[in-house]
Amino acid sequence: MNTTQILTLTRKTGQFAKQCKYSVIAFALVNVCFLRAVAQEVHSHETTAQNEQAQQDQQSALLRSVRQATERFKDVRVAENDGYRLEFGCVSGDDFGAMGLHYVNDTLVGNGIVDVNHPQIILYEAHPDGSVKLTGADYLVIASAWDEKHPGVSPQLMGQIFHYFSSPNRFGLPAFYTLHVWAWKANPKGAFVNWHPNVSCQSFVGQTTP
Repeated sequence: MNTTQILTLTRKTGQFAKQCKYSVIAFALVNVCFLRAVAQEVHSHETTAQNEQAQQDQQSALLRSVRQATERFKDVRVAENDGYRLEFGCVSGDDFGAMGLHYVNDTLVGNGIVDVNHPQIILYEAHPDGSVKLTGADYLVIASAWDEKHPGVSPQLMGQIFHYFSSPNRFGLPAFYTLHVWAWKANPKGAFVNWHPNVSCQSFVGQTTP
């Protein structure tokens, strides 16, 4: 092998070594990027799971608090002695269930205070034997009074944001915010939605609000 061939071979060997070096660097960079992407995805999933768990824990805590606050109202006479009165008859939602019977404390409605221990409304369902069974509670504040004291902030209870009802409405009330908590009768649509598909007004004798 002459000198020219040796120089050519040396040059090719150097080029090959350089290419290998760049390939190794590129491979390492690709792996670093891949591992970083995987780590970010895992972290994102973990964060989402943690947030969902925290939300579920908060919802469960609210349900427990409402049960504790309303357990004594299983006897509707206790609610009546505490100033709650049946209003609106039985509220039916036709195709999407009902809200049932609203026993309203007008003093608490007028106070406009959101307090888990003092719901403005106790919810019941009428039964064929004439009795009523506790299903949950409804926290309600008049929108104008709330907005005056809390401009730009919707009411919420332990992380659950209230629903807004404009006026006019089926209840004849001014615009209001409300949060139903189905603490005593599980709602397959969710514990904090307005309507309960398994609540009915069929056994109620009296006015039904459609």
